[in-house]
Amino acid sequence: MTNVDFDEVSAEDVSRHFGRRKALSRISFQTGTGSILGLLGPNGAGKSTMIAVLATLLRPSSGDVRYGTHAASATGADLRARIGILGHDLFLYPELTARENLAFFAGLYGAASARAAADAALDRAGLADRGDDPISSFSRGMRQRVALERSLIHGPRLVLLDEPFTGLDDASAAALVARLRGLRNEGAIVVLATHDLDLAEGLLDSALFLRDGRMVDAVARPDALRSTYRSIMGRTS
Repeated sequence: MTNVDFDEVSAEDVSRHFGRRKALSRISFQTGTGSILGLLGPNGAGKSTMIAVLATLLRPSSGDVRYGTHAASATGADLRARIGILGHDLFLYPELTARENLAFFAGLYGAASARAAADAALDRAGLADRGDDPISSFSRGMRQRVALERSLIHGPRLVLLDEPFTGLDDASAAALVARLRGLRNEGAIVVLATHDLDLAEGLLDSALFLRDGRMVDAVARPDALRSTYRSIMGRTS
């Protein structure tokens, strides 16, 4: 496993253009270990693009992202081994069992015992009794729980989540919130893009409010999140 580690992530004037469309325009922020940063805004605000940039899946058109003292361009695969991402695609093989999926990804990350890592992940997901069932037989919430553990199986420092509450029932959403709080307590850096303000209420240590690729405001420890969101997003451009 890699020795690369960091205790903060910072973006400085990050922009990302797709042709003439400006998906992100001069976004700057800093977040550190033991914290959950929310990216909040309507569809098309740039939340998913920012997640992809932080994951090193997209390069900024201008500006810079640093992971402690490390730059993505200089560190490459060693840095990516410290990042876990859960996006819209869960990246699970439906014909494989939950245990087989998790063991496969644990093996990719060089776990000493892929089976032991998969078993521990199933325990954390509350699915130990379903480990030998194919993913195709799982509900959306169960698949989401397996996919989250897939993204965490290598113990990443930076955890990136893009709309993780989509399609979850109340029990699965509550389990996800509890897992995120646990990650914060363990010293992870969590960046969460969501439009579900009710579930994000009381969860975020800081929030960036995005609209049309621009940062409208940044708030530390936001409370009354829905009314704060309405107030900030109701400002004229």
